[in-house]
Amino acid sequence: METKPDHARPALAALETWVFDLDNTLYPASSSLFPQIDVRMRQFIADRLDLGLDDAFVLQKRYYREFGTTLRGLMTVHGMEPSDFLAYVHDIDHTVLDVAPLLDQALAALPGRKLIFTNGSHKHAENVLARLGIERHFDGIFDIAAADFIPKPQPQCYDLMVRRFGIDPRAAAMVEDIHRNLGPAAALGMTTVWVRQDNHPDFKVVIQEEDDLSHVHHIVEDLPHWLGQVGATPSAR
Repeated sequence: METKPDHARPALAALETWVFDLDNTLYPASSSLFPQIDVRMRQFIADRLDLGLDDAFVLQKRYYREFGTTLRGLMTVHGMEPSDFLAYVHDIDHTVLDVAPLLDQALAALPGRKLIFTNGSHKHAENVLARLGIERHFDGIFDIAAADFIPKPQPQCYDLMVRRFGIDPRAAAMVEDIHRNLGPAAALGMTTVWVRQDNHPDFKVVIQEEDDLSHVHHIVEDLPHWLGQVGATPSAR
């Protein structure tokens, strides 16, 4: 774990709101859940655009890099409606996720309101939280539809999320598996937590040696353990 001291920031245990990304953050990137979504995105593009799977894969990743999500690229370039895409790519086997008792305990001890901020769908978030056994801890889900299909890391969707839930950014933290998605949160004044995983499915996109990490305040590798430490501090009781 790496932490950058910043005495101007409130103590972690005193924060009022915790904003969590969903996929590859609340469960390990090594899980075989997100690869299912990846495969179904490729198949959806191949079917809708009459492409081979290899060409569909290239287009999928290009749109992800250029637009923030594959969906945004399909909407912008091809005028696709998002509902069919979201329903198709999230029609997956959630039982590959293990129940997460350590994360459940850590969230229970963590003070403050807890929210989900995801580029995925509301239903997918509900399914993941239920499978992990942690749905009881969350007071709201801000999904891609709530963001008007503007994905992270576009600053507009962070502004929408903050307004929707009445968040004071200086009293909030955001937890993410992709450090670039933390940039707009830091710009708003939020404390940022990057869950770094070298086995991340998009590792080359997630981190490069020349990347600027000045917007990342905490780097963790074991999120349940780290959250448990935050919740166990005297100021959290």
